[in-house]
Amino acid sequence: MVVKGLTQEIIGQLAKFKDIVTVEDDGGTKPVSRNARYILAGGVSVSEDKLRLQARVSDAEDSAVLWAQTYETAFEPSQIIAVESEIARRVATALGQPYGIIFKADAERSMQATTGDWSAYSCTLSYFAYRANLDAKSHPNVRKCLEDAVDRFPNYATAWALLAQTYIDEMRFGYPVDASTSPASLERAIAAANRAMELDPQNVRALQAKMLTLYFDRQLDAALNVGKRASETNPNDTELMGEYGARLADSGQWKEGCALITEALDRNPGPSGYYETILSICAYVRKDYKEAATLIRKAAVMDNPAYHLVAAAIFAEAGLADDAATQRQWLMTHAPEFAKNVRSWAGLRNVQPADRERFLASLRKAEFPIPP
Repeated sequence: MVVKGLTQEIIGQLAKFKDIVTVEDDGGTKPVSRNARYILAGGVSVSEDKLRLQARVSDAEDSAVLWAQTYETAFEPSQIIAVESEIARRVATALGQPYGIIFKADAERSMQATTGDWSAYSCTLSYFAYRANLDAKSHPNVRKCLEDAVDRFPNYATAWALLAQTYIDEMRFGYPVDASTSPASLERAIAAANRAMELDPQNVRALQAKMLTLYFDRQLDAALNVGKRASETNPNDTELMGEYGARLADSGQWKEGCALITEALDRNPGPSGYYETILSICAYVRKDYKEAATLIRKAAVMDNPAYHLVAAAIFAEAGLADDAATQRQWLMTHAPEFAKNVRSWAGLRNVQPADRERFLASLRKAEFPIPP
């Protein structure tokens, strides 16, 4: 009974990650599908007061074990449903989320497979690789790859959702536009997000794209409602958790938003620069400038203009004038238009007026030429 219940709960939790393909339970009685890439197996043991799950993921082609983990928790028969749900949540998060076990394994596979639908799937993997550092250099290639993917596979909801987010990133981070492409626009982002939602309204990545497009279209309440819906659809998705937390924080709900970002950082196995950058802003808002400086140094998202802008403000308030000057100089050299339009940058993020003016005052302290 426990084994069956736990198996079904894990499958249900994994199915919420639309970035991957989940196969149904065969009870170990059927041959592995020739389309299967990985096999999740394991065993459960129950004693009077403990439940232990030993799980492993192996490659379907050569049976190489890619991941193995033991989960142990207190066992109370009356709480079996809650116990199964908690263990399933932990397994699904480890396997299915961006930067999880399956993502890492598929990223290696994508180097050898470059045709057909696998090539389109590889574009989604390349998006998350770009997302690790949010750098301007890789952005044009990721955008082009996703545009090609939706052109060839127009019903690929996840690709449409990630394409919408690349358009938003181009706008919010002030990336230079590739001469061979037309500039991204909010209208194009909205159209891509809407297409993703039409194809799969339960796809968390589609919901995330919809949240972002609504947010940057200044429809704050609608955006946060979609973010809440997305987090309820899959509370194990740390990629969504961090982005939703950032939207809450920027809109003035700092306590709730920063708590979500902290949880995302704790649970996310991938690159942490994006989360640490936002948490540095959380510390800045609390006027804990020492902690803010520590976090922004750890983040080191060096190719992203927004990172340098945040760092300049934090270093200025922390009394680190030389460090603030270094950040200002980087922006003036690598992203001069972004540096000249910081007021519109803050406005685009729907930052509350008091928070926005405080941030601009910090940038003036960092010697940015910002009029009152």
